[in-house]
This record gives sequence, C-alpha cells and structure tokens, in this order.
Amino acid sequence: MAFELSHELIALLFAVAVMAGFIDSIAGGGGLLTIPALMWAGLPPTAALATNKLQACGGSFFASLYFVRKGMVKLGEMKLAILCAFIGSALGTIAVQMIDTAFLEVLLPFLMLAIGAYFLFSKKISEDDRHRVLTPTLFAFTAALAVGLYDGFFGPGTGSFFALAFVSLAGFGLAKATAHAKVLNFSTNIASLIFFALGGKVAWMLGGFMLIGQALGATLGSRLVLTKGSKIIKPLVVVMSIAMSVKLLSDQYELFYWL
Repeated sequence: MAFELSHELIALLFAVAVMAGFIDSIAGGGGLLTIPALMWAGLPPTAALATNKLQACGGSFFASLYFVRKGMVKLGEMKLAILCAFIGSALGTIAVQMIDTAFLEVLLPFLMLAIGAYFLFSKKISEDDRHRVLTPTLFAFTAALAVGLYDGFFGPGTGSFFALAFVSLAGFGLAKATAHAKVLNFSTNIASLIFFALGGKVAWMLGGFMLIGQALGATLGSRLVLTKGSKIIKPLVVVMSIAMSVKLLSDQYELFYWL
C-alpha cells in the first residue's frame, strides 16, 4: 500500500515507534502510541492496524532475540506454544473480518484493570519461579492459543495477557515471563501481518521506518528487563493497564456521544 508522508512526519512516527518499542518490551501497550499516531498521520483504520503489525514485528523480534541470546528463553522448549500462538492469531485475524468486536470493546477495559490490579497486589509476582499450574503442552493448547486468537481478533494488551499467563499458569518469575511473552507476541504479530499483507493493507515503506525505531526501543527496554526486573516491569505494567483502560473507555464514550 503506497502512502505519501513528509520527512518531518516520518521522523515523528519513528520517534513514536522507539518509545512504543521500549514500552512494549517491558509491559506491552505500545500500540496505544503507534495506532493513534498512524491514524493521525492520515492512514485509514485498517491500514493503521496493518502497518502497526509490521512495525510491532520489529520490536517483538529484537526483544525476543535479545532474551534468547541472554539465555532467558530456550526456543526448543517453546516450539509448541509458538505454533499455537501463531495459529490462534491467524484464526483471529480471519475471524475479525466476519465478527462484530463490539462486545470485546466493552469488556476489555475491565480486563485490563483486572490485570493491573493483579500485578499490583498479587504476592505471586516476583523474580522467582513458582509452582507450575499447567504443563508446557497444556499451556500451549490453552493460554498460548487463546491469547494468540485474541491478538489476531482484537489486540490491545496482548503482551500483558501473555505475561499474566506465564506468571499465573506457568509459574514463571516476572522477568522470565516478560521474556517468554515477547517470543509468543512475535509469533502472533507475524501471523496477523501475513493476513493483512495478503489483503494489501500494509504501508510497507512507513512501516519499515517504524520497524527500525521499534527495534531500537525494544533493545533498550529488554536490557532494563534483565537489569531491573520487577522493579521496572511491575509498575509499568500497572500504569499501561490503567492507560489502556482509560483509552478504551474514552473511545467508547466518544462513540456513545456521537450516536
């Protein structure tokens, strides 16, 4: 998809992508910055979502690569979860073209608030691994598949949902959960991007510039995950969960007002 933008606007979107990549690598929710910015730049909503998936792939890939290189993630142990997340996202991307998402728009702000409250108050949130509730196979066919389906179908807060699943169901410490969440998020981003690309909705040049910005921000954020751990992840997850809830409720209010 071709789209003309000034050099100044491209530079601004690059800076937004850097910030979003930094936030995404730690807590998720970078789409709160990039999607409105893309629409403000003049992209139609579908093109904004599609291009956002392209640039998000940069952030999630480089964050994943960093965590794998540092030994936080062993890909061999995640093959099934990666596959299930990919399939779920592909199915969700297909489904969103046929099903009304209005019910999710109503429910999601409260789910995000619940995630924020869990990370804020739960005593299970720490750097230490705890008792595993689900085996890796069950986790792949339940949590990975379900969150992948959600990402393809709707999207906001996917990183937070993955991190929550790893903490509460896989028994991971917070930094380890964040690292594994980025790997699955990369899988879901790729799956969704493929189906958007088949529909010709991606602004490739603009998305490519933003992808570089995402990669830079994600690399910086990933390093903080390893050095600061829960000291930075926990408060940022709480803040981003609240921010996403406020943004989604605000969008609903504006829609209700105009109706």
